[in-house]
Amino acid sequence: MKYDVIIIGGGSSGCTLAARLSGDPARSVLLLEAGPDYPDLSQTPDELKLAYRQSASDAASPYNWSYTGQGTAHQTQPMRVDRGKVIGGSGAINAQVFLRGLPEDYDAWAAQGNDEWSFLNVLPFFRQLETDPDVRGDFHGSAGPIPVRRLDRSEWQPLSRAFHQAVLAAGFPDVFDMNHPDATGVGPLPMNNPENIRMSTALAYLNPNRHRLNLNVKANAMTQRVLFEGNRAIGVEVASGSETFTVEGREIVLCAGGIASPQLLLLSGIGPAQHLSELGIAVVADLPGVGQNLRDHPLVYIELEAKPGVTLADKAPRIYTGLRYTATGSHSRNDMLIFPTAYASAAVGDPLRDGRPPLLEGMSLACTLELADSAGQLTLMSADASIPPRLQYRYLETDWDRARMREAIRLCLSFLEHPSFAPLVAKRLAPADSALASDDALDAWMCQNVATNQHTSGTCKMGPSTDAMAVVDQYGRVHGMEALRVLDLSICPNVVRANTNATAIMIAERAAGWLP
Repeated sequence: MKYDVIIIGGGSSGCTLAARLSGDPARSVLLLEAGPDYPDLSQTPDELKLAYRQSASDAASPYNWSYTGQGTAHQTQPMRVDRGKVIGGSGAINAQVFLRGLPEDYDAWAAQGNDEWSFLNVLPFFRQLETDPDVRGDFHGSAGPIPVRRLDRSEWQPLSRAFHQAVLAAGFPDVFDMNHPDATGVGPLPMNNPENIRMSTALAYLNPNRHRLNLNVKANAMTQRVLFEGNRAIGVEVASGSETFTVEGREIVLCAGGIASPQLLLLSGIGPAQHLSELGIAVVADLPGVGQNLRDHPLVYIELEAKPGVTLADKAPRIYTGLRYTATGSHSRNDMLIFPTAYASAAVGDPLRDGRPPLLEGMSLACTLELADSAGQLTLMSADASIPPRLQYRYLETDWDRARMREAIRLCLSFLEHPSFAPLVAKRLAPADSALASDDALDAWMCQNVATNQHTSGTCKMGPSTDAMAVVDQYGRVHGMEALRVLDLSICPNVVRANTNATAIMIAERAAGWLP
């Protein structure tokens, strides 16, 4: 069978796009996903369904690709990179923060030759995708598939209450609606988890439309490469079980995310010609930008030991409050984010206690650089699709990035001096006092301990053909190719100053009307 559209990747963008495109009964849609599928809520495992469960993002989870990357050249241990391997994608295993980027983020995309993506042009699609009962008005939606809520202060954990009090005492503004274009300050984060259910696009977009005869969802099917006749994409090669199949499509759309989409282009012969030739991959199109411009949010944790008797593990999401602020001397608004997190997780490798794994409890303040200067790259390690790509994030390579992260850490230390933390915190576990002795010492500690916020973007950057590093045009069409598009976070010229799930869904909503 030949489909009108084949979508590769059943994550936030892919499920959204499949639901919107299959709304036309004359268009046949095939959605391919390498991970498993759960067609309704009753069949969805608790670790995917329940908002406070984070075990789906554990390194050993069957729902996690569990990539590793190099955060900095100084790191001696691989950095964990979690990506969802299930229908719903990373939005099915994430922490459910549903924060939009700033208007300046999208206007910056437009300024680079992508005028369809200005804030005024994308705002209707942010409204279209959500139902926000907490806030009404021109900036919010009331009839979309994704429910958005903010945890009431009566439900906040002690750590979040203490953080909120300390930040207000430091002079930062109190803000309720973090998704308002002008928002800055401390307050509840918008979340897509009503009644403690993680509402991924699998639940919100795909499952309600599975009855459509023109929508075919194929799980446990890993795409190996895109097939071409000349410069036209004509189908895909897919491994399912022990067999390999070829499926034809009139339009091929990659929605596999910031890691798998560029990897698949490279495996298919689209990318830097020299890199492809070194791996014995026939060059279909020499596009040097594929895999370059890897953008993400570096973060470091200030780890804290709780006082005896402080309850950290309950059925609330582990992240639901935060502070968005502008670094000293910065011309980029809200280029920093700090959030408190309390957690309880099974101790990997520990013996069972009464038949149950013992729990590790902890709490931390996470410092996030929302608009980093530095960018990394993704390259292949093998022409075998089952071998993960090499991820080099190149975090904290500029003086400006390090200065802002140092400031965030020291700001958190000042928050911890507020009396609200006294009943909760026994001591600071990291960074040690020795790491705080000088800027150089703190830089060294940061470069060893930096982690990713799991918001990989930019590796198939969109832009006009005059941009030598652009991979797709602003409609997602791969430069120099026909019938091949990329529509996910990989096309963002830069990562937005926010968690990225809302933007991933918006991208699919925005682009759904552009496909033939």
